[in-house]
Amino acid sequence: MPSKPKPIRVALAGQPNAGKTSIFNGLTGAHQNVANYSGVTVEKRQGHYDHEGRRHVLLDLPGTYSLSSFSQEERVAQDELISNRPDVTVVVVDSTTLERSLIFLAQIMQLGANPVLVLNMADEARRAGQRLDLEQMQALLGFPVVETVGHRAEGMARLKEAIASAAARHITSSRLVLGEQLDAALAAVTAALDGADQDEPGRAWTAVKLLMADSLFVDRVRAAGEPGERAIEEARRQRQRLEADTGLDIALFVSERYFGFVDGLLKEVTRSASREDARALSDKIDRVLTNRVLGIPFFLLAMFSVFWLTFTIGEIPMAWIEAGFKALGQWVASFWPVGSHSPLRSLLVDGVIAGVGGVLVFLPNILLLFLGLAFLEDTGYMARAAFLVDSVMHRFGLHGKSFLPMMSGFGCSIPGIMSTRILENERDRLTTMLVLPLMSCGARLPIWMLLIPAFFSPPWRAPVLWFVYAFGILLALVLARLLRRSLLKGEEAPFVMELPPYRLPTLRGTMTKMLERSWVYARKAGTIILAVSLLLWFATSYPKPSSYEVDERIKAGKVRVIQVRHPEASSPKKRAAREAAALAAARASAPKGTLVISPAEAENMRRAEALRGSVAGHVGRAMEPFIRPLGFDWKIGTSLVGAFAAKEVFVSQMGIVYSLGEVNEQSMSLKATLARDYSPLVGISLILFLLIATPCMATVAITRRESGTWKWALLQFFGLTLIAYIISLLVYQVGSLLL
Repeated sequence: MPSKPKPIRVALAGQPNAGKTSIFNGLTGAHQNVANYSGVTVEKRQGHYDHEGRRHVLLDLPGTYSLSSFSQEERVAQDELISNRPDVTVVVVDSTTLERSLIFLAQIMQLGANPVLVLNMADEARRAGQRLDLEQMQALLGFPVVETVGHRAEGMARLKEAIASAAARHITSSRLVLGEQLDAALAAVTAALDGADQDEPGRAWTAVKLLMADSLFVDRVRAAGEPGERAIEEARRQRQRLEADTGLDIALFVSERYFGFVDGLLKEVTRSASREDARALSDKIDRVLTNRVLGIPFFLLAMFSVFWLTFTIGEIPMAWIEAGFKALGQWVASFWPVGSHSPLRSLLVDGVIAGVGGVLVFLPNILLLFLGLAFLEDTGYMARAAFLVDSVMHRFGLHGKSFLPMMSGFGCSIPGIMSTRILENERDRLTTMLVLPLMSCGARLPIWMLLIPAFFSPPWRAPVLWFVYAFGILLALVLARLLRRSLLKGEEAPFVMELPPYRLPTLRGTMTKMLERSWVYARKAGTIILAVSLLLWFATSYPKPSSYEVDERIKAGKVRVIQVRHPEASSPKKRAAREAAALAAARASAPKGTLVISPAEAENMRRAEALRGSVAGHVGRAMEPFIRPLGFDWKIGTSLVGAFAAKEVFVSQMGIVYSLGEVNEQSMSLKATLARDYSPLVGISLILFLLIATPCMATVAITRRESGTWKWALLQFFGLTLIAYIISLLVYQVGSLLL
């Protein structure tokens, strides 16, 4: 039986905003997975497809503007192409900006990486009047060139054919012409690399990096011993000669040669130049949306609209899920007799269903929030927002690029902190990393969806949510300013960033982003939150009291329990009204000092006693003297401890603490119970504390990993918690005096 052919390894490379992700999705479909590169936190997206009976394994390299050694993404992409050398490298460029995009192709050609050029967004370039001679372009470059429209998956069949053709031919020689002076210098350094560098296909790239004195490559070549030293010395001589002959810094000279190659190539293959700049429409829109006067109000309005939709549309499916979990709890509880104290029943109803269900009920809101943010990202608007706030950010000691990780933090602090790697300056990175947890992440949204409706009427809910997010941003800016004036003093780096043209987002791309981010939230409900809910259920359920004070009072006649008989045909509303009337009548006729309650109320009193004597009750009561000045009691304190594991756990823990007797039609919702037990002032104090304090344990861990030391992670944790305590204390105490 013939052996199965070896899979073809394909790397997908390109600059940000070139549509690389849409090409990856178009080639692989659903056959993809996401992990991290070994030893770093850069995301590694892999997938596969079959073509002509051969498996093609596709690796989506991090998006980079060049193959330098500055950022982690650039080093990872460079090392992957040099060390693991794929069979084919697909280079995706934006057809509307070829003058800039093809510089990256020139670097890939020097690597000898067997490229295939993908001219993506070809439809936009054609509409702008651009016509290219693809046959001539292929002849000049010596490898396949394919036009695609990634967001519509157009050109995928031709691209698969081109990849198969490139894999069969495996071209490693480069037709890159960089001018007589630079070509001669590179030839001399390449010859000197004999015996010092065994990577024959990528030797031209190594020569370029030695010529530019890239420390990463210098150290790598020096490790070869005497041959390596000879190559480094030759590169130094050639660099000095070129700088003396041209009067230019070597980096500028090499960049000019790359631009010269691209300019010459485009002159040869362009048959019809653009009648109108492909970005003309974007420029017209930017005159309004990035206007100094109108830009910021429009941005605030856009974010407010996302929050308003999150509340209004999310309320409907949220009610369905809430009703579903309530029905599930009733159904599970029905397997035990009324009033049963079975530990298994309590575990399932109060632990699993109340804990996990209390978090999953907010999944529609999470989906809508991520949908809105994904839409703004995919249109290209978020990049404009970064420019809008750049001047403001600099006033507070933050880099303009810091805006993008901070916006990622609205989804989750972890990828936001990881994405601070786009900042070249270490002080900028640390400052952004330390204040980023103040961006209200998706894990906090269930908390806001619980607390805001509990304490604010419908017209105020969207404005309050907008205020919560805005306050987090404002506080982050203030703290960043303090950090840059004290612990992280230093010069600020200039802000240079590409503005991609506006584009209509594709349904597939936007939905993929929304579902990927939401799946992280849902997965936590089935793993971390389930585990913590079970732990907290145990802490709130044990040890069991040997007797209950309410039962002793019943025996002594100080408490009287009355049971109201309901006809089976009675509706829930009629039964509730009849029970309320019976209780009112019994209380009116009861002797003075006698408390009249229903069986459900008696059960709630037993549960409250049990909770006070449980492990969680002891922890909460131990915390109470410290949190009472904030308006919090031991129940809130217990839930705050759980929130350190994951912010969403606060909601599930409050649900467990307030599991009120039998699950029936008369049970109050958690929102109604909180509104009954706490004032709106306590609600505001609690919202501010949860916004600022105690980053979750995963955030602390990733801060330690990205900063390289526990010092910054612990400063973030204890510093934000102390600030949260002070602000909540001031709000509650001043508010109490005024109100």
